[in-house]
Amino acid sequence: MSSQHSSGCCSTDKSHNHQGHDHSHEHGEFDLRRELIPLSIAIALFLVGLIFNQPLHDTPGAIAEYAVLIPAYLISGWSVLTSAGRNILRGKIFDENFLMTIATLGAVAIHELPEGVAVMLFFQIGELFQGFAVGRSRRSIRSLLEVRPDKANLKIDGEIREVAPEKVEVGDTIVIKPGEKVPLDGEILAGSSQVDTSALTGESVPRTVKEGETILAGAINQTGSLTVRVTKLFAESSIAKILDLVENASSKKAPTEKFITRFARYYTPVVVFLSLAVAILPPLLIPGATSEQWVYRALVLLVISCPCGLVISIPLGYFGGVGGAAKRGILVKGSTFLDALTDVKTVIFDKTGTLTEGVFQVTQVTPYNGYSEKEILTVAALAESQSNHPVARSIVEAYDNKIATSDITITDSDVTDYEEIPGHGIRAKVRGRSVLAGNDRLLHRENIEHNTCNVEGTVVHLAIDRKYAGYILISDRIKEDASRAIAQLKKAEVSETVMLTGDNRVVAQSVADKLGLDTYKAELLPEDKVEAIEQYLRKSDTKSKVAFVGDGINDAPVIARADVGMAMGALGSDAAIETADVVLMDDAPSKVAEAINIARKTHTIVWQNIILAMAVKALFILLGAIGIATLWEAVFADVGVALLAILNATRVLKVN
Repeated sequence: MSSQHSSGCCSTDKSHNHQGHDHSHEHGEFDLRRELIPLSIAIALFLVGLIFNQPLHDTPGAIAEYAVLIPAYLISGWSVLTSAGRNILRGKIFDENFLMTIATLGAVAIHELPEGVAVMLFFQIGELFQGFAVGRSRRSIRSLLEVRPDKANLKIDGEIREVAPEKVEVGDTIVIKPGEKVPLDGEILAGSSQVDTSALTGESVPRTVKEGETILAGAINQTGSLTVRVTKLFAESSIAKILDLVENASSKKAPTEKFITRFARYYTPVVVFLSLAVAILPPLLIPGATSEQWVYRALVLLVISCPCGLVISIPLGYFGGVGGAAKRGILVKGSTFLDALTDVKTVIFDKTGTLTEGVFQVTQVTPYNGYSEKEILTVAALAESQSNHPVARSIVEAYDNKIATSDITITDSDVTDYEEIPGHGIRAKVRGRSVLAGNDRLLHRENIEHNTCNVEGTVVHLAIDRKYAGYILISDRIKEDASRAIAQLKKAEVSETVMLTGDNRVVAQSVADKLGLDTYKAELLPEDKVEAIEQYLRKSDTKSKVAFVGDGINDAPVIARADVGMAMGALGSDAAIETADVVLMDDAPSKVAEAINIARKTHTIVWQNIILAMAVKALFILLGAIGIATLWEAVFADVGVALLAILNATRVLKVN
């Protein structure tokens, strides 16, 4: 994760602020014991200097007071002083480090040492709380990052050798023992087992895998030993890409974060010059006003004005939102997408693999014009054997189960001139006969005479030598929580839920009615889906975002075009991980509403912090300017606001 969230709460120079604060949590490791040692020394010295201030002050030249409190000042304030110095050398003078440095050095100059030390000390206490809060946020993401495998059992000439996953090549064979993490993506050659994918998908129920299936890096093998042929290098595996995504999620700032950065750029010099005016003008213009009195008020004004609460809590709030979402199997690529999710009013779903299982089975074979069931299923299976589409695979599987014998197998020579027609179906020569297999649009396009246009379900029509031969009906189950997902979106005040599908209208209407969708568009070609989402984008205003949810394999162009692209169940899809703004790690449509709710809670907490910090600052600036607030009140106002904002920001991790 970027260090901007974990270091230097009082620096607007986000790219450099970590250099000035020697806190181990800036790299994700918060060591409380290490942080407490110097802080405890500073607190002890401060308490001695505060309790025995008068006797120490009464020593010659107040040397004892300086001997006790200056070390406390340097220990607690060294990071701030060095940051301010470095930024001045870079020409970036007016930051919050500069405010604190001027205020505390001024306090030392007018011999208010305890107040000057207190400013730095309480700032470090605020840093401690910030580090603890950041560490907590990181731990919510750590459960995902811990899926990174650290070893692989490479099988070479019958021997098992333990190596780093990065050293395994594509095509190598590895053995995964019970209890081990799966180190690389691959295909199971031998064995069956239960695998725990909860760290990847958030799904607690173990999944059964067996020979011939794909297994993904990051899962935990539970029961049986598996022999796996590696299909991807570690750097190209799904888990490596996901780890990179999570570690860099904080690099994309939300508009609110950018606003605060711009605000601080103008706010800080205004405060410095206002304080300068408070120190210089009243003694010149007001009879009886003393320089010491008004310099003190100017210092108070500087301390009160330091916007630590804002600079700490806003990125921390978004960081907590990204962490809270990751804990639930929702990967948000940056805080900018959290902000976009809060404004989503239209959610558009793909059908197959998103709202439905995407697991197809042949349920009916209806022949026409003298053909038999066996004949059209055989011809369809031969024609579809070249395709990887789930519908095509279901037809081939039905053929294998019902008809194929050891004497009748599909070979490459059976199918020639194979051609896929996007959005329609396929054309091929099957054992010398011209075959068309696809949807109703394909028959109309090729002028094939038929009278079976409105069949409910997913249908593959077949024409042999330009004569209609019949159709195969294929069923696809609606996902268990799809209806609940739509209801949750309505509850979250999403105004319109839409489904886009290439399936026929009868199927689309049936699914839409069962789920309670507002509308649907059916019989869409791939380019039609992009056009459909363009229409919704044109209708929406700047405060109303459009989200598209797809399975991430065939929907990359639409995912990329939406205001918020969401890939569903996309752990194994490189296109989804790279294209989507939000990756939903499992197959549950209900995660869409959950992501929106997390984003909205994050947004609410961030703005609560902004309003709290600005209101308290404004009040105490007024009190400081008229002499009611002292440097002590200034310290507690500044640190108190920062601590309240930090504690409030961590609430986002508790989203239900």
